[in-house]
Amino acid sequence: MPDVIFGPVDYLFTGAGSQPITFAFFYPSGLNPDQLKKSLDEIVRHFPLVNSRLVRHGDTEYRYSPEGGMDFRVQDSDRTFRKDRELKNYITPVVTSEGNPLSRIVLTRTTDGSVLGVSLSHALVDGFSFFHFMSSWARLARGDRFLEPGLDRHGAFPAFQDSGRATGEKDIFEHCGLFYGEMRPDSRAGSREERLFISKEELKSMVDEARQRLPDVLLSENDLITASIWKKHLPGWTSAEGDTQTHVTCPVDFRRILKSLPKNYFGCAVCFTTATASLDDLDQSSIEELALLVNRSVRKMNQDAVIRFLQAFNALRMQEGPAAFQKIHLKHPQNGLIVTNLTRMPVRDLDFGSGAPSDFLIFSEVPGGAAVLPAENGIEIVLLHPIERRVP
Repeated sequence: MPDVIFGPVDYLFTGAGSQPITFAFFYPSGLNPDQLKKSLDEIVRHFPLVNSRLVRHGDTEYRYSPEGGMDFRVQDSDRTFRKDRELKNYITPVVTSEGNPLSRIVLTRTTDGSVLGVSLSHALVDGFSFFHFMSSWARLARGDRFLEPGLDRHGAFPAFQDSGRATGEKDIFEHCGLFYGEMRPDSRAGSREERLFISKEELKSMVDEARQRLPDVLLSENDLITASIWKKHLPGWTSAEGDTQTHVTCPVDFRRILKSLPKNYFGCAVCFTTATASLDDLDQSSIEELALLVNRSVRKMNQDAVIRFLQAFNALRMQEGPAAFQKIHLKHPQNGLIVTNLTRMPVRDLDFGSGAPSDFLIFSEVPGGAAVLPAENGIEIVLLHPIERRVP
């Protein structure tokens, strides 16, 4: 198979701070290494990009070389997963740079079952594609049918011509909802992870209260959750003197927005939108009012907005080269928050023949980032506090 082109968004997740998508899934009944490896080899024939390495093609382009890019190994541990919540003991996150494997899969046999650790480059997949691959792998292992991936890159992304205009901080924020500045940090060292739980009853109460206060607006659970994190946590993280503006960024899957993109597109198909409010407004506004700002920000991502997003990325690549994307931040470096909703992740479908995982861990690399995850009888929010503003 020849080298495969990068999509316009893929460049964002390369180099320093490339933020791979990394999970560890716990199977109390255990997994058979030989059977797992056999089914992995078979599913990779359908998802060849999982076996990719990043290679440079000219001065302004990267491509995927679909061979030798997957690292699979089996290890034994005397740890007990139920007590040991350190994901680093079960997976080494991939680094999306030239020559490195873009997939790392580790099966750890523990004293109480098996842990399947999977790290895929975020340039290669977004949340949808990560779980498309994982659920397809599990389905194949069980002998079930699965949705074939859409692999056509040339047809998915029409030619985005470079307009010739300069692409800088203002353009990246206006057209991409992101922040262009200094080089991204390469580690989350020193940050503190916190886990928050919201029950189904609390979620229902939030939605019901929002409908009473704003009866003419249909706010989603995610709008309200995002606004709640924004209001409660972001003021304690702000550190830029004199800058009173705060920003909350939300990823948006554009498979259902960009008409040229198939719904089963395998790759990274996320754009970003950012809502802004001053510290005073953040203090004085209700969660429902802030949720309305989030809702309006997300709703503006139509076909034209996505195309402008992709055009700006293409212009930056052509003018500055791929290394320039390491200066783009997914959240405002001082006064920002990014919230990713993964509540639809199909955990129960990751059954390789001996039952679904009973627990999982997620790796987060963005200080000031929050992942909203499914949990029994509610949701769990994994929040990574920046080092500068640790909470007691």
